Amino acid sequence: AALLTEFYAAVKTDHDRNRKTGIDHPEVDIIQIWSTVLGTTDLEKVRAFALETEMIINPVYPMPRLKEFLGKCKDSGLLMGIVSNAQFYTPYLFHWFLEADLDTLGFAPDLIFYSYQYGRGKPSTFLYELAADQLGSRGIEPEAVLYVGNDMGKDILPSAAVGFQTALFAGDRRSLRLRKEDPEVRQCSPDIVITELEQILDHLEQ
Repeated sequence: AALLTEFYAAVKTDHDRNRKTGIDHPEVDIIQIWSTVLGTTDLEKVRAFALETEMIINPVYPMPRLKEFLGKCKDSGLLMGIVSNAQFYTPYLFHWFLEADLDTLGFAPDLIFYSYQYGRGKPSTFLYELAADQLGSRGIEPEAVLYVGNDMGKDILPSAAVGFQTALFAGDRRSLRLRKEDPEVRQCSPDIVITELEQILDHLEQ
């Protein structure tokens, strides 16, 4: 418990320092934080400790039929990317749950934006703006993009702000975040609400 208290204090210190530089929603690199807290520069040990701690504190799980859904998206030739509040271990989850890397699953490497790599996280529009710019370089306008997320404040509001179509995934009560207490969120509505992943394909075929 004492170690976690020190960890959260280090995160807050890092956030406060970066907010003073004008970053609205700063993101830490968890390796740097744990290296400081543990007092070691042994990155292999730090990575292992950070990963094990995260899996205990914040266990994650894939949605039903995720691999089949991604396979259908890939087979349909859909261009897929990721905008995520993430750390170094995020790509590992795909290996563990789906036994495949992101490229094999059909995600475009230049359309993957992890918050820890940029020091900025959602709900800032920063990562979404990067995605919009990269898509623009491919000749794809924002209104042709569908962003899917489970959080009205961190996913739907900022992605809509850059012009993306939005889909709120409401198929998992544990992860659904409606943020009804946020006045900005209350003024925003997703283009569609889905409860199963394959409903995305139904929407795109319309």
